[in-house]
Amino acid sequence: MDRISDLEKRYVMEALSNEFETSKNSIFNNKLESSFAQKFHLKYAIGHCNGTATLHVALMACGVGPGDEVIVPALTMSSTSIPVVLCGAIPVFADSDIETFEISADSIEKCITEKTKAIITVSLYGLAPDYDRIIELCKKHNLALIEDNAECFLGTYKGKLVGEFGDFASFSFQASKHLTTGEGGMLITNNEELADRARRLNCLGYAGVSAKQGKITRNDIQDPNYSRHISFGYNYRMSELQAACVLGQLERAEELVQRRIDVAAIFDEAIKDQTLLKKQAELEGYKNSYWTYCLVLDTDNPDVDWYRFRDLFQKNGGDGYYAAWKLSYNEPAYQNILQPLAGVWQKYDEHCCPNAEYLQKRMIQLKTNYWDIEDAKKQAEILKKTIKDYMGSK
Repeated sequence: MDRISDLEKRYVMEALSNEFETSKNSIFNNKLESSFAQKFHLKYAIGHCNGTATLHVALMACGVGPGDEVIVPALTMSSTSIPVVLCGAIPVFADSDIETFEISADSIEKCITEKTKAIITVSLYGLAPDYDRIIELCKKHNLALIEDNAECFLGTYKGKLVGEFGDFASFSFQASKHLTTGEGGMLITNNEELADRARRLNCLGYAGVSAKQGKITRNDIQDPNYSRHISFGYNYRMSELQAACVLGQLERAEELVQRRIDVAAIFDEAIKDQTLLKKQAELEGYKNSYWTYCLVLDTDNPDVDWYRFRDLFQKNGGDGYYAAWKLSYNEPAYQNILQPLAGVWQKYDEHCCPNAEYLQKRMIQLKTNYWDIEDAKKQAEILKKTIKDYMGSK
């Protein structure tokens, strides 16, 4: 199968043929937003230039500002917590569940203070967190819930799509994601007031935009008495070319996601009957959409053994594999700039989030976006051989 099919190419060419005329420059954006909201059984979808802008807008729309605290996972890309800092708020890092690798509800509960305003969950590697517990905490403490689903598309939790749970849900269309247009993002919600705020934050604070209206008409704006800006906002809008491409991807979403699930099943067979690698746990009622196939290497010396296994895998013909990102609070900007700030009460060391510290050093992420299934089968055989070789060399 093709990563980018003739459908996406046809839509992009159609968008180009419109030559970005003002009257035609939102056709694909409107189609995409409508289709995306419908896919997730929600009312509103707002296209963005990327999946970090979506989180920034969601936080601001939820009223997060200076002095507030937002609970985020320690184990995820730092782009989840950077928007918190950009709001003038303080990210508070919650630990991981040692089996599922997702943000731990128990840790979230310990992180809540009187300053907590919101929780951002991440459906890490394609798997949902424990939404029941997390939503219970949000209701108890009157907290906004923002889902960061950059790595999860069509994953489910107890029969509902990941994306249907939060006040906002954010998606990314960056190059490695389930659906892609190179860059791009989408924010969805069922709350009209939040959608109105998000649209204006996304679109320079324009008066003429709203939850379902992403474009100001020429007759409105070409009036010398027209007041354009009723608030301040960012220019985070999605381009028409991005929208055209991802609309085609959305129409192929099931087959694109299923390919990754099929590849994961092939890797499942390769790791049977061994104890060196532990797979991310997929509990009953959860469906993983497998952005990557995530494993943890059983070792007491990850600083040596992670590289030793990788080198052996590549020597055997493996494509290589991905590491987990450094824990956000271990990144230099957080250590050197954020840690000393007033109001930061966590100490950014190995005691902050011990499960996440353990997992991060041992994680092996195998790619699942093999568009030729035979390539995936070859990699699975190489993985099986590497496990055998590694164990035999100890």
